[in-house]
Amino acid sequence: MSGAATARRAPSARRVTTADRAALVAAAYNRGFKRGVQARYDAAETTPDNARHWSAATWSDADAEASSSVRRTLRARARYEVANNSYARGIVLTLANDAIGTGPSLQMRLPDAELCANIERDFLVWSEAIGLPEKLRTMRMARCQDGEAFAILSRNPRTGFEPVALDLRLVEADRVAGSWADAEAMDPLECDGIRFDRYGNPVSYRVLRYHPGAAYALGAEGEADVFDARDVVHLYREDRPEQHRGVPELTPALPLFAQLRRYTLAVLSAAEAAADFAAVLYTDQPAEATAAVEPLDQFQLTRNMITSLPEGWKMGQLEPKQPASNYGEFKREVLNEIARCLNIPFNVAACNSSGYNYASGRLDHQTYFRSIRIEQDYVERKLLDPLFRRWLREWGLANGRALSVAQDSFVWFWDGAEHVDPTKEARAQNIRLLNGTTTLAAEYAKQGKDWESELEQRSREIARCRELGVPLPGEVPEREPSDEPSDED
Repeated sequence: MSGAATARRAPSARRVTTADRAALVAAAYNRGFKRGVQARYDAAETTPDNARHWSAATWSDADAEASSSVRRTLRARARYEVANNSYARGIVLTLANDAIGTGPSLQMRLPDAELCANIERDFLVWSEAIGLPEKLRTMRMARCQDGEAFAILSRNPRTGFEPVALDLRLVEADRVAGSWADAEAMDPLECDGIRFDRYGNPVSYRVLRYHPGAAYALGAEGEADVFDARDVVHLYREDRPEQHRGVPELTPALPLFAQLRRYTLAVLSAAEAAADFAAVLYTDQPAEATAAVEPLDQFQLTRNMITSLPEGWKMGQLEPKQPASNYGEFKREVLNEIARCLNIPFNVAACNSSGYNYASGRLDHQTYFRSIRIEQDYVERKLLDPLFRRWLREWGLANGRALSVAQDSFVWFWDGAEHVDPTKEARAQNIRLLNGTTTLAAEYAKQGKDWESELEQRSREIARCRELGVPLPGEVPEREPSDEPSDED
C-alpha cells in the first residue's frame, strides 16, 4: 500500500461560533460566582465580613440607578430635610447666595460704544423685570435638593419690558416625566420625558401640565405638552457618562442629616428627663423601717422654705450627664462630613469660624470659591448665553436691526467675594499691578465690576473733586500761609 493509502485522515477542526464563546463565558462566570470572585484587589473580594456592606452595589447604568422612582424618593427626602433641618436649609441658601449673588451683569465688547451701552441698560431692565436673579437662585437651590432644574424660554407679554416679551418660566423636576407607553416600550432614545437623537442630543421635553402632587391634577395626570429642546434649559450635575437626569446633590448627606437630628433630640430628651426631677429622697435603712414614705411618691416643694425629712431619709439630686462632653465634637464632625459633598468648608456650613485662624480660613475657602467659579461658568454656558442670544434677537427686531454677536463679544460679571483682611488684599493687588502680573479688568472682575464703568466713574469723580477743590485720596492738601512762626522758625 502506498503511504497515502495507509495515512489516517486528521479529524476536521470545528469552528467556534459566537454562541459557543458566549456559553463559555457564561459558564466561567457562573463558576466564579458560586465560589466567589477571585481577584488580586481587596475591594473586589466578597467575604462574609463585607458581603452585607456591598450588597447594594450594582453595575446598572446611570439612568437605571437613577430611575424615576428612585429620584422621586430622593427628592422627597431631600426636600423634607431642607424644610425641617436648619443646617440643611442654611447650607442650601448659602450655596445659592454665593453662587448667584445679586445676579450676573452683562458687558458688551462691540466697537459701537453707544450700542453696547443701550444693550447693557435694556438687558438690566429686562432681567430685573422678570426677576432673573431670583429665578437663578431658585434653580441653584433646586439643583441641590432636587438634583436638577428646568426652565422654559416662553413668551410673556406682561414681563414689564415691552420691547422684549421673553420670559424664563421655571418648572419643577417632577413635571418632566415620560408616559406609561414610553416606559413600556423601553425606548433607548427616551429617558423619563426627555427625547434624544442618535447622537445623544436632547430633541424634546415632555412636561406635565400639572404637578403630579397637586390636588387639581386628579383626572389629568397624563396631560402633557412637548417642548422643543431649544426652548428648555436643563441644569444638573452629570456624575456619570450617559447620565440624563440628575439626583439631589444632598443625597450622600441625607442619612447624616437624620443622624444629626436624632442625636440632638436624644440628648435633649435625656437632659429634660434629668431636669424633671428637682430632688430625690433615698435611705440606707431596711424597707421595714421606711414605711413613712411610699416608694415613687411625689410631693411639691415650697420655695424658700426650710423643711424636715422623715427619720432615716436623705435628699439628693440627679446628676445631669447631658449634654455629653463629646456632643459638640460629634455635631462638628457630622456637619463637616455633610458639607464635604458640596465642597463647602465647615465654617461656611456651620456659619461659625470660632475655631479658625486667618490662614486656615483662607485655605479652606480656596476650594469653595473654585467650585463657585466652576458653577458660574456652567450657568453661563448652559443658561445665560442661549438666553441672551434669544433676548438679543428679539431686542434687535424691536429696534429695527438684526443683531448677531460672537461669543467673545460679551462677558458676564458676578459678585466678588469679600476678603477677610482688606488691607492685605489691597497690598497684594497693588504689588500685582506694579509688576504687571494683572490688569485693571482682572482686578475689577474679582469684585464683580466692569472696569470701563469704574474708570469712567473715577474720571468724573476726579474732575468734580478738582472743580470743587476737594483733595483726592492720597493727596496732601496745601496749607494756607500763616503769620504764626513755625517750629523751624
